Amino acid sequence: MQEPETNSTIKSIAPNKEAQVISKDTSSLVRHALESVVANGSGRNAYIENYRVGGKTGTAQKVENGRYMSGNYILSFIGFMPADDPEIVVYVAVDNPKGVVQYGGTVSAPIAKNILKDAINILDIKQDSKGLPKEYNYLDTKYVILPNVVGQSIKEANQTLKGFKIEYSGSGEKVIYESPTPNMFVKEGSTVKLLLG
Repeated sequence: MQEPETNSTIKSIAPNKEAQVISKDTSSLVRHALESVVANGSGRNAYIENYRVGGKTGTAQKVENGRYMSGNYILSFIGFMPADDPEIVVYVAVDNPKGVVQYGGTVSAPIAKNILKDAINILDIKQDSKGLPKEYNYLDTKYVILPNVVGQSIKEANQTLKGFKIEYSGSGEKVIYESPTPNMFVKEGSTVKLLLG
């Protein structure tokens, strides 16, 4: 505890670990379920390609004088990453936003996503393609795994990368380098740069 005026410590209390609250198996199961919320459920607006994000949305109707208020909500999202070994937890709550659809997944999840994206660089969180793939709907920007064409001929690379825009540099008949990194999620139809040698 801190004294408010002098900021000196009045009393220091060390945490005392009493017992394991839940088992590792239960923790793993809950983290998987919350990763599924982000990949396939109401938290899909917090999904970050090539990273494992777990989370849960919330939509709570506010109360005044013992009665629910009409059209007045607290919209929330709590998210964490990486889902298999969390390094950061973010909670975002928005009190009665105006002019938007009143759901935590549409209002708070995108805010949390931006915070988590900034945390990737700050905490040096590595990409991981082992997470749950996102199930897309018609409104979503689609992402696909970029095939690895290093070592292929120009003709083979063209066939493998159908649907992508291809930019070549260098000279030769074989692909010696590919960007973005192969075997990671990229926007469907995006540009792939191939170095020939």
